Formats: sequence, C-alpha cells, structure tokens
Amino acid sequence: MSKNSRLKVAFLAVAVAVAGLTTAGPALAAPPTATAAASRTQDPALPTDFVTLPTSPLRSEGSQEVTLAYRNTTPTPTTVAPQLLLTSPDTGPFLSPSDVRVERRTGHGCWVPVRLGSQTGTLFTDLVGAQRTLGAGETLRERYRVTVLNPGAVGTVEPRVALYG
Repeated sequence: MSKNSRLKVAFLAVAVAVAGLTTAGPALAAPPTATAAASRTQDPALPTDFVTLPTSPLRSEGSQEVTLAYRNTTPTPTTVAPQLLLTSPDTGPFLSPSDVRVERRTGHGCWVPVRLGSQTGTLFTDLVGAQRTLGAGETLRERYRVTVLNPGAVGTVEPRVALYG
C-alpha cells in the first residue's frame, strides 16, 4: 500500500468516526428514556423492606412454635410474605436443612412440611410461595413449628415479614 493510499484510508476512517459521533451525539445528550428510568426502579418480585419480629434461641429439645403476625396499617392493599430465618452462630457450627424440621400450620389445623433454603449458615423459608395481598387493616398470622433433629444444632429463630411495593 502506498503512502497516498494509507492517508486516504486513514482520512476515510476518521470521517466515518466523526460522522458516527455526529449522528450519535443527540442520542447521547438526550435525557434518559422511560425504559432506562424503569430499569432503575424496584423489581416488583423483590421485597422493598422487611419487618423484623422478636427473635428466640433455637431450642435443642422438643418443638417450638413461632407465630408471625403483621397488620397492614396502610389504606391500600399491600403484598407481604412471612419468612422464618434460622441463623447459625457467627463462629459456627453452621446449620444444615437436615438439622431441623420446619412445618407450617394450615387454615385447617394440619402441619405441613416447609422446604428450607440455605445460604452461608442461614436456613430460610421461601418468600415467593408465601406471598399474599393484605387488604387495608387486615392481619397476617402464620404459625410455624420448628423441631431440632440434630441435638448439637445451635442457632436463632428470626421471624420476619417481607413487604413488596
């Protein structure tokens, strides 16, 4: 390639780049669109806040019942989800789903098993399946029964309610 040809190619590359910036300039300077603004808003599938309820030590003998109660004091319906956390001591030993059995009491008075998730020494009940909408002034009451299966298991029972929206 001759020196003259290289200069033409370089000039053409610069001209294309400048033309691209000129065309893109107004788009880059424009205010964010609704789509961009919407991407920064809260995902409706994620809780916006949690209401922490009184905690208790995990009892190593027998079963313990835990009642989660939350009243919607807002004038509008609110989506909520009860959740039970079983946290391990900071220094271990860490809880495993096989260390405990968690059951939820149904509206008919039966106890049904609850599947637990686990992350970094904390066991937790699912939020997605527990979501419900409380009307203005309505109260959520959820009862759980926690039974320790491993007598060496140590931890804290931390009930809470997830709030959405």
